[in-house]
Amino acid sequence: MPRSSTRTSSVRRSRSRRVGESAYGVLLVARTGLMGLLALLLLVAGVWTSWNTAQYAMLVKARERGMMTVSACAAERCTGPYVPTEGDGRRRAKVTIAQAAAPDKGARVEVTIKPGTAHAVRTGPAGILHAWVPFAGSLLLAALVVAGGMRLRRTAWVMGLLGAVLLGAAFAAL
Repeated sequence: MPRSSTRTSSVRRSRSRRVGESAYGVLLVARTGLMGLLALLLLVAGVWTSWNTAQYAMLVKARERGMMTVSACAAERCTGPYVPTEGDGRRRAKVTIAQAAAPDKGARVEVTIKPGTAHAVRTGPAGILHAWVPFAGSLLLAALVVAGGMRLRRTAWVMGLLGAVLLGAAFAAL
């Protein structure tokens, strides 16, 4: 009667093969780490760029707030007179706002003025969503890196959908 064994026989691999497999594993870990750093860099850059405008749109307690009437638009900037409603602001004959955040000519927009400049930032839900558009773009780009470089497809789908929802909400609010 043949003897059956539950043990499997182990075949010893050559040293060069073991070194090659270890090097391949190190390359996989290095690729995943590098792609993770790239995705993190994209997200940090998006937050950094968005925060430059979002801080004025969101944190308006000690800032000059008021209403701007859009009178003219040219070269990605819209201009118009400014009338303060809160704070210690003064009337200004001309302030500028980004054309993407401005409504049609003649419309009034609630804004806050960046300290020391004549640049206005739209406040309220539309202004906040518009300020975070660069972060939404970085979420979309980072989703591609996470899916392709790190092979984390579900995480990438969540990141991409969050970025797309943020972009869509900003578009709908403006």
